[in-house]
Amino acid sequence: MQVYQKALDYARSHYDQFTQALISFTSIQSVSTDPERKRQVIDAARWLATKLELLECSNVQIIPTNMHPVVYGEKMIDSKLPTVLVYGHYDVQPEDPVSLWNTDSPFKPVLSGDMLIARGVTDMKGQVMAGLAAIESIMAVDQTLPVNVKFIYEGEEEIGSPSIHDFLMCHRELLRADIVLNLDAGMLAPDIPTITYALRGLSYYELTIFGPKTDLHSGIFGGIIDNPAMVLCKLLSAMKDENSRICLPDFYNDVVELTESDRIHLRAMPQTDDVLLEQTGVPKLKGETGYSRVEQNTARPTLDIHGLLSGFTGKGAKTVIPSWAMAKFSMRTVPNQTPAIIDDQLRSFIAEHAPDTVTWELKTYKGGYPAYCDPSHPATQAMSAALAEAWGTDPVFKREGASIPIVTEMQNILGMDSVLSGFALPTDNMHAPNETLNLEVWKKGIAAVIAFFYIYGKSAVEKKSI
Repeated sequence: MQVYQKALDYARSHYDQFTQALISFTSIQSVSTDPERKRQVIDAARWLATKLELLECSNVQIIPTNMHPVVYGEKMIDSKLPTVLVYGHYDVQPEDPVSLWNTDSPFKPVLSGDMLIARGVTDMKGQVMAGLAAIESIMAVDQTLPVNVKFIYEGEEEIGSPSIHDFLMCHRELLRADIVLNLDAGMLAPDIPTITYALRGLSYYELTIFGPKTDLHSGIFGGIIDNPAMVLCKLLSAMKDENSRICLPDFYNDVVELTESDRIHLRAMPQTDDVLLEQTGVPKLKGETGYSRVEQNTARPTLDIHGLLSGFTGKGAKTVIPSWAMAKFSMRTVPNQTPAIIDDQLRSFIAEHAPDTVTWELKTYKGGYPAYCDPSHPATQAMSAALAEAWGTDPVFKREGASIPIVTEMQNILGMDSVLSGFALPTDNMHAPNETLNLEVWKKGIAAVIAFFYIYGKSAVEKKSI
């Protein structure tokens, strides 16, 4: 019998209480991008601080930043034990479009069989709660922990973590630890536990093309005015070629090609074209020529448009030449690419290709660097064993196509790698209507986190004693 069996038994007998706590947490409208809901964001921070106090954490603080606060707490058991910095974020994406939700309200969580439906329930309040439930379960039966634990929960992840750099710089000593546990990475499928060891970065932009001083009658002025919407569409189209290669100058100079070890890990991922077609609902897939699907959507750079706005978009017809056109778009970058260089490449491209019949403005939003975490780190290997224990099968090691900027920030500022896992699924509708958490997967996740703390604590102590 594992030494942590009693903690697992406690968790199993308290899943209903954990679920009710999660329902309470997800009822708080902590939408970080909405100034009108700043109070609700603070309420979520207070909810977490109270939870840490109930777990008898010391030094619990709600630390102000330039925008939304960071919640901190710690349970320091023994200086001989390793210290795990548990990271999470309590902010969530906007719920729009509300009309597409199948529930009365995105912030009134609904239990439907083994699913819990609410905004933020899987990204990442459910993951935060899994870590807290694991700590509670261990403390309830052992009155101590097999590792020291520090907690850091931010409220700005969904808007690019604009305050986290300065926060980490100012609190490096407070946050000192051996490893970061970050459960914001997710799983490939309910029966495939997953560890992420690389992440793409993000460079996000808003490009506006300006033409006439006001909207113009297309019958009177059509033919002599360069339409800003047409110019914008041509510019965006020229940024990628027919093989999905990005056409910014020198864009691929810093892209590191995949190693054979990377390719072995990626080939092990059960991501077939049929699965991707079913998940997305598109009639046919398209990606960069010369790379596998898994390589295309996890380990290669991308450029995608997120929104377009110009002219008349109401019902019926209105014949105008719009005075301006705007697009929001971003690039996912890979290790060795940097936001500053990407920014220079993009501005050079626009300056070269934009006609002199219009003017333009490019806004750069806070993004993030790509990241690489050593898969052989003892803590990562401990998580691998813990996931195998909970699921009965070895986890898959993957590169992630999405971005988690905090990972690189913690590497650069705190000098710490992260163990990246989590229990969100591709079908959970993260950032979309009807966001869902699979509770059966989540329960296994709680068990895995319990096992991780014990396995990592034991292995680290044994290594020190050798």
